[in-house]
Amino acid sequence: MNKWLVTVSIALVFVASGAQSAGDAEAGKGKSTACMACHGPDGNSLNAQWPKLAGQHPKYIEKQIRDFKSGARKDPLMTAQAALLADDQDIADLAAYFSSQKRTMGTAAADKAESGASLYRAGNAETGVAACMACHGPAGAGNPDANFPALAGQHAIYTEKALKDFRSAARTNDASEMMQGVVARMTDAEIAAVAQYIQGLNK
Repeated sequence: MNKWLVTVSIALVFVASGAQSAGDAEAGKGKSTACMACHGPDGNSLNAQWPKLAGQHPKYIEKQIRDFKSGARKDPLMTAQAALLADDQDIADLAAYFSSQKRTMGTAAADKAESGASLYRAGNAETGVAACMACHGPAGAGNPDANFPALAGQHAIYTEKALKDFRSAARTNDASEMMQGVVARMTDAEIAAVAQYIQGLNK
């Protein structure tokens, strides 16, 4: 646990030190046409394979786009889209627009909600899985200062894939490998349960 707290502290310092451009939501709306096909006009994607961007912290969105652009996070479709963005201002404007939208909420599968809630709030002490709410908050609102994303209402299918990608190291753009460490001991059943709980979690 002490090692984990040290890692969190380092991540907080790292994130806080990064200066980024302020985004213009109105300008971002005008630049979001290409994004709408997958993420929806207001950032609430209809296809559960693609994440909801509405209501997400702008700095988190900015980081993900930059990571797709640099190759730190890999996805053929998003890498191609990110490459079309001319500069940091375009990225900041898009992030400002989507973060200003209201995220729609979902419903957790009844057979997974209870176990998912337990994992989210308390983790699994027997296997050393940390509680999700330690970083993402009891209501799934995230922590913008630490650049921990808002999770409430996110598609379960997308969340489940993201967690498995961290576990397999297919995705490695988390600060200090924090997420990789958290999910390393999670079973497929635990990942599915917590993803369902998050889908139905209302801020």
